[in-house]
Amino acid sequence: MAAETIMTAASGRAAKARGATHVHPTAVVHPKARLGAGVAVGPYTVIGEHVTVGSGTAIGAHCVLEGHTTLGQDNEVFTGAVIGSIPQDLKYQGEESLLVIGDRNRIREYVTINPGTAGGGGKTTLGSDGLLMAYAHIAHDCLVGDRVVIANSAALAGHIVVEDRAVIGGLVGVHQFVRIGTLAIIGGCSRVIQDIPPYSTCVGYPARVYGLNTEGLRRAGIEPDAQERLHHAFRVLFRSKLATRTALERLAGDGLIDAPEVTHLVEFIRQSKRGVCRA
Repeated sequence: MAAETIMTAASGRAAKARGATHVHPTAVVHPKARLGAGVAVGPYTVIGEHVTVGSGTAIGAHCVLEGHTTLGQDNEVFTGAVIGSIPQDLKYQGEESLLVIGDRNRIREYVTINPGTAGGGGKTTLGSDGLLMAYAHIAHDCLVGDRVVIANSAALAGHIVVEDRAVIGGLVGVHQFVRIGTLAIIGGCSRVIQDIPPYSTCVGYPARVYGLNTEGLRRAGIEPDAQERLHHAFRVLFRSKLATRTALERLAGDGLIDAPEVTHLVEFIRQSKRGVCRA
């Protein structure tokens, strides 16, 4: 193959800079697929009829984008990713469903993301500014927020909610219908079968709460006063051995729920249907 026809990251950036769309000659792009300005499509990639790719997005070699899938602007999709293939759910009957991905995500090698199902709302979403490392999987009807990191070979089952800035370690398996809270971090090789509280550090088989994600809070710019209130809330919720309802009442009595972060933590726990990981 001639050197000038090989798609590289440099040629993708050049296409973006020119505002041109660059599709490698070996790629198969359906005539009805919609590609924005500056999109770069690598060798042997296949893009289906109902796919929309936002401007400035670079798609590497041997990728498959299919289904009713929408990618926003300035995403990077690396070799072998499969985005929008039908849900791995026996209840799926071929109904039209959606996959919506935001902007500036890095979707690394061989990541798989499935659209929704009729039984789960019909839509899978991934926010913006996320990082999905190699072989990560997001199943049907998941709702994943902004600035989320999912490390290598971690897998989300169906109907999972991941709030903003959560970090999911490598080889983590997350049970269907679980929620993962804002700025939570889950250590590698954990088995997650209950909700992960916001701002927590969790790890284990099954996962357990080990404390507050202090480094994550610092990096997110959470004020010291709010961090101190969260420290106290975690001691009451996870170290006092109080029943959950009693612990929540204790926090209200201490006046801590006036802080937005503590209010979010309390409401997250109150709304849990699967139960929350304990210490």
